[in-house]
Amino acid sequence: MQSSDLKNLKIAVVGAGYGGAAAAKALSLLGADVGVYEQATTIREVGAGIGLRPATLERFGQWGIFDAIAKVSSPSDYFEILTATGEPLMKEEWPAAGERKQTRLIHRGDFIDALLGVLPQGMVHLGHRLRTVQDKGGSAVLAFENGATVEADLVVGADGIKSVVRQRLFSDKGPVFSGEHAYRAVVPVDDTHGMVTDDNLRMYIGRGTKVYLLPLRHRGQVSFDITALCADSTWNPRVTKDDLLRTVEGFDPRLVDITRGLDMSTVNIRAVYDIDPVDTWHSDSVVLVGDAAHSMLHHQGQGANSAIEDAGALADALRAADSPREALAHYQAARKPVTDTLQAVSRQGWTEDAIDDVFPGQRPAGQQPAGQAPETSASGTAGTSAAAAAGE
Repeated sequence: MQSSDLKNLKIAVVGAGYGGAAAAKALSLLGADVGVYEQATTIREVGAGIGLRPATLERFGQWGIFDAIAKVSSPSDYFEILTATGEPLMKEEWPAAGERKQTRLIHRGDFIDALLGVLPQGMVHLGHRLRTVQDKGGSAVLAFENGATVEADLVVGADGIKSVVRQRLFSDKGPVFSGEHAYRAVVPVDDTHGMVTDDNLRMYIGRGTKVYLLPLRHRGQVSFDITALCADSTWNPRVTKDDLLRTVEGFDPRLVDITRGLDMSTVNIRAVYDIDPVDTWHSDSVVLVGDAAHSMLHHQGQGANSAIEDAGALADALRAADSPREALAHYQAARKPVTDTLQAVSRQGWTEDAIDDVFPGQRPAGQQPAGQAPETSASGTAGTSAAAAAGE
């Protein structure tokens, strides 16, 4: 689209998470008039650490915000998978891409704060819980529970796994339970009993349980995540310290000690959900990005990175197309095949026996599969390429 047309474009972004904040930044750089509408009255991101991949960092470089992200993150060289007791299964450097030949580890809260911090003051409107969305062809109208209405030339639905935009216009299917729980906490490096000595992500695989140690060196902390099989599909289940200790039975005693030392009031506990692929992401004036379009399980670490790539691809499509409607079709054509694959791969999960399928030839010499029984969760077993698993 011509720059003059882009500057006359009014865009309403629903949601101020990763995808919404990134879309707001990318679209505002086109010169469009962008407003972000977030249901929360304060921004508070719970959870723990994530990895930002090279392609994501390339986008940040293009948008002029790489330094803001770098200040609150640490570079990482490789990803390592070990057995429950610490025997090495796989070690691979993160794939490089473009000029940003690194992966950076960051706390979710710091990431959201950094993204929102580079948006113009007054762009984000809190306390706007979406009630309805109507596509009128050349524009769309949002109605919020606080009584406000907003009409825009383009609405970007970035309102997460429970997206109202998706459910009103594109798919009435709800989130899908994976058969797992995720328990996440941030602990001081000094409380990890010597297990964290560098800036690299490690995953320990046991029978039905995966334990992640993701260093956040810039904070002097470590993201400690346990993903375990559990049939309880309650969205925010009640879990005790004894429950957590049972999930790490047989693991390295130091991992058990970290678990035993957790302050349960600081542990984020949730059942793990994703969504089935959505056939269509856009109408004439409304489009989905991030988890609203393709929420996926966390096993491959692709959720936040995919949301950032969506934002960049949407801005690219608007710049190149002759109209918003044409741009939305190009955006979906570019991104949906990628995220459909990542959703499927993420559902495959990880088991020790599957490491050779995921990373052929990467197992240390003489290290044979331990004969561990495969996981029986709904997510199945792994079977993707190293590049996809580690993030392209």
